[in-house]
Amino acid sequence: KISSLRLRNGMSSYNGKILTRGSNQARSRFVKKNGQCNVIFTNMEEKSQRYLADIFTTCVDIRWRYLLLIFCTSFMASWLFFGIIFYSVSLAHGDFGEMPCILHVQGFVGALLFSMETQTTIGYGWRCVTEECPVAVITVVIQSIVGCIIDSFMIGTIMAKMARPKKRNQTLVFSKNAVIALRDGKLCLMWRVGNLRKSHIVEAHVRAQLIRSYITAEGEFIPLEQMDLNVGYDEGTDRLFLVSPLVIVHEIDKDSPLYTLSRADLETDDFEIVVILEGMVEATAMTTQFRSSYLAREVFWGHRFDPVIYEERDRFKVDYAHFHKTYEVPSTPHLSAKELDEADLISRSLSTFCYENEVALSFGEDENDIFDSSPTVGKEKPEPPAGQTSNIISLRIIRRFQVLQYRALTGFTFYLMS
Repeated sequence: KISSLRLRNGMSSYNGKILTRGSNQARSRFVKKNGQCNVIFTNMEEKSQRYLADIFTTCVDIRWRYLLLIFCTSFMASWLFFGIIFYSVSLAHGDFGEMPCILHVQGFVGALLFSMETQTTIGYGWRCVTEECPVAVITVVIQSIVGCIIDSFMIGTIMAKMARPKKRNQTLVFSKNAVIALRDGKLCLMWRVGNLRKSHIVEAHVRAQLIRSYITAEGEFIPLEQMDLNVGYDEGTDRLFLVSPLVIVHEIDKDSPLYTLSRADLETDDFEIVVILEGMVEATAMTTQFRSSYLAREVFWGHRFDPVIYEERDRFKVDYAHFHKTYEVPSTPHLSAKELDEADLISRSLSTFCYENEVALSFGEDENDIFDSSPTVGKEKPEPPAGQTSNIISLRIIRRFQVLQYRALTGFTFYLMS
């Protein structure tokens, strides 16, 4: 909700409005899914002067239609300005009755055409400056210099605008949702990133920030508190070799802002996770940045991403049809990472089971297919090669033992929690 507050810390009154949030109202998205920041600047002092002081960046940032308008206006203004000067010189010298300063200029239109021919170096050879008037000669020199400056500025601006790596972001993609699940016995926040081009993003690295409302100990309300999420800075796993889609992992440990977040909290929380991918475009060596964000409702608890990489003959195949898809892992605890650490309920055997389960899913199997020894109705299973029968039986026995161990541990866990 929007409320008008009166500040007391050194200020007698405050006429503006401070943004506060009610418990039943969702906060607006700070960064849109396409990476644009949902921020509008108002009441900026000397905005025009500041933008004009950095005119090159201003021209590079504006839309193409406005840049072309400035391009045409600059040339027209230059031609018109110097045309007026040439016409004034001819008129003051009386060129229309005696030896003129500029040959074959009979009026303002002729002066304007001569101005255009001079600046664009067309050189028709019909109109030219004589030695009769030094002012006309000096004006031609000045116009030539001004024309070169305008050409250089416009060409540089257009080249910089065309070479911007902004469009490279169209071929980078983040998953539509983030997930929270166990990985190596730890609760982890995960999302997926992919590169749709064969050309690489050099020195690619990722960052993530949690944005949420925060009230200080003194009662100050901070609507957009930003906190870093560690995605492997210390180990260097934040740097990516982005040839195929990768899953970015944030381990929810005691240093994580999500350490106290449980599944129930996730359903009622109102945070936003901003994810950033930075790197250099291989073709131009220019730095590009791709952004996206996940609201709390876009984070799925107890899910994992579908596999997208398969080995086919002598190469690897990436199936982007499953890039955004997830599957549910019912065994994921509903407790927060802090509660799990205090209860010490996570066992390493869980991660072993999850890995075997993912292997089974990648081959199109499920738990019943692995352990069901009865024949399948209406579908014949291919017989394994003669030399691999014992290995398959051993693998099934190991998987069954892991599932039984997992079920026993899960039942004991729920018994303790109850």
